[in-house]
Amino acid sequence: MPADQAAGLRRRSARQPLRCIHGFFHSPGSTIRLAQALHRRGWTSLLIDSRGRLFAGSATQSLFDWRQQLARQQLHTQAMPHGDGWHAPGLMANEPGLRAIAQRYDCLLFDASLGAPDWLPLPDMAQTLILEVNAGQASMQQAYALLKTLSHLESRAGIGLLGDAAACDRLQAACRQYLEPAFVEAVHSVAHEDDAFAALAVRMADEETRLTARYITGTTGNMALKHGG
Repeated sequence: MPADQAAGLRRRSARQPLRCIHGFFHSPGSTIRLAQALHRRGWTSLLIDSRGRLFAGSATQSLFDWRQQLARQQLHTQAMPHGDGWHAPGLMANEPGLRAIAQRYDCLLFDASLGAPDWLPLPDMAQTLILEVNAGQASMQQAYALLKTLSHLESRAGIGLLGDAAACDRLQAACRQYLEPAFVEAVHSVAHEDDAFAALAVRMADEETRLTARYITGTTGNMALKHGG
């Protein structure tokens, strides 16, 4: 059975909600490292090259652009050890038709850009944002601007920080000082870990377990209400 079908069956049998991960990384290799770390935790990812820097010139490109592929629900992907790769520059997560594709995988992993509106809050989908923060002032300002926007949107996304440990510490301190405490609780740093990507994967796997439990409880409760329970 192909890996993408197996992932979809696992989710449906466990009644897991769809998951979308946005990796705001300076290096394209970081997105691939995160996909590899998730694979070691048992997840099969669709790695979406929304910046056009991962698979440019590779076999994932096609005579049909990603809009045509999505309309047909037939993606021209590249098989990778950790899942599939898809060349889709400019794709945003709220694109119609993407939710049906997400059913085939354990997660959608976007190679996202801080300089573009790659992230939007999506209803009924569990979301995680991973921000790589360098020691430079520009990197911290960009990261804080996104976090401030998320705070104002009252986002429920989980947020992970990695990169320069001191910069991540300063960013967390700024969040604690200026942003709402309830939002700050969702921001965690793995910058001090020996393997930040492995630590992120472990944390997301743990969050998935808790999220699935809440999802099942909520679904069961709704069914009880419908049946007068």
